[in-house]
Amino acid sequence: MSAEYATFGLAPAMRAGGVLANGDYQVHRDFVDFIVNDRPLLFQLSDLDAVSPLASDVPPAIFTAQVRSLMLETDAPLPGGRYVIYGCPECEDLGCGAVTAVIEKEGDDYIWRDFAWQTEEYADLELNGYHGIGPFRFHGAEYRTALNSLLDGSGSARRRVLLIGARVALLAKLAAALRTIGIGADITRDAADVPADELRGYGAVAFGRAVTQQERAAVRAAFDRAGVDVAYVDGLAPIVPLLVAQIEHALDRSPADRRRLTRLVAADGEAGIEVTSPCRVQLTAYRLDRLYRTHAHEVFDGILEPGRHRIALDAKAVKGESFVVARTSGSVLVEAMAHG
Repeated sequence: MSAEYATFGLAPAMRAGGVLANGDYQVHRDFVDFIVNDRPLLFQLSDLDAVSPLASDVPPAIFTAQVRSLMLETDAPLPGGRYVIYGCPECEDLGCGAVTAVIEKEGDDYIWRDFAWQTEEYADLELNGYHGIGPFRFHGAEYRTALNSLLDGSGSARRRVLLIGARVALLAKLAAALRTIGIGADITRDAADVPADELRGYGAVAFGRAVTQQERAAVRAAFDRAGVDVAYVDGLAPIVPLLVAQIEHALDRSPADRRRLTRLVAADGEAGIEVTSPCRVQLTAYRLDRLYRTHAHEVFDGILEPGRHRIALDAKAVKGESFVVARTSGSVLVEAMAHG
């Protein structure tokens, strides 16, 4: 088969969960993305909310089976030698739609071809084929080395968050929201007496605004003694969806140069955004009024092309103490609105 050689690699990625402005929840998923020619394959498709089969929250036996399947050590799960490359992040049901491709061997090479959007047992390449994607030919040694590296279990994500603050009621609501989207959360006032083995299970620590610098330093010292590299989140405001977005950003382990959403600036009623590939971007503004009530406004929802963009925001949505959350399917950024 005539297919140009392409490089093959893997990188951590996530489907960003969150509490949306309309009250809906979006499930958080950590997964491993395919890097083809030094670029996430997911970005080369249309704006797609999907995850690879290599998700960290599936049981180890299923994860191993998925890896072995991609190395053609088992039969293809779909007719015609087709394999699921990306699927629905909520239920993984083929009926919701999936990106599939034929994977085959030619000598020592692995070839991915005939990419298609598939919702039934058989793919219709003429109607739903990704005609501009592939075929890709991968050197066998590089391909197998990348996939085998996943089988030692060292890449498993830490999806628990430690919440520290004075407002127990708020922390309880935040913990409940995080658990709803698939992120474990525990509440404490300090971490001085928490065993090191337990601290190693956390990927982030979130501090409430009332936590003193001395208390924060003590928590950091506890994690340092345990040898845990953890992300720290300074809560911007007592707004649950905003705090969830901050924590989602902190848990993002994907390489910074392989993210879709790379920049957010919020100042003087305007948002500055930078994206690296065509994608849907949603902007939500949150603000506290003088009685500390929360107001949420959807201020933008649309497809942006690669590059930098300036988006005017509704003045009512960002007056006073306000914050902007920018969201794509795989990234979340949060900024406090700066007023000149």
